[in-house]
Amino acid sequence: MIETERLLLRPWTADDRRALGDLVNTPAMTAHLGGVRSETEIDAMLERRLRDQARHGHCYWAAELRGEGTLIGSCGIRLADDYPGAPVEGMPEIGWRVGERYWGQGFAREAAEASIAWGWANLAADAIGAWTTARNKASWGLMRRLGMERRDDLDFHHPRYAADDMTGAMVVYLLERPQ
Repeated sequence: MIETERLLLRPWTADDRRALGDLVNTPAMTAHLGGVRSETEIDAMLERRLRDQARHGHCYWAAELRGEGTLIGSCGIRLADDYPGAPVEGMPEIGWRVGERYWGQGFAREAAEASIAWGWANLAADAIGAWTTARNKASWGLMRRLGMERRDDLDFHHPRYAADDMTGAMVVYLLERPQ
């Protein structure tokens, strides 16, 4: 577990499924991610988090308000082992999703900074990457505020989307390990 001033980043449990769906499966939250998902797809998202945690010891963790236990989103680092042939395959990938009622309060940055610190302390990687859709400029902004640099040479098309679906056009940023 990782504690910040306001947050606790912790492993997911099967009991988090409903709260996760309610939080991240809204039109505003999924506007840049292909739209609202089915219950089956939300179940699969949670299963990926649980599988990543079991296989690698880390994932996009559940993010909750410290002392309250209220789930506000997800943030952490996972191993990008499901992008076959993409230039980011195997790279540590930081990601975040914060429920819309918690937007604009600095939670994503707080969780991301703590996750990056955890990554440098616990992973042997030379860099941590982040990517999102070409339309998700809010995430680009956070990537820049975290000190990440745009790497268009690493851009790729997400394998879960058809080649002509622009939702799959991924824009990549990278943070090099501090010297």
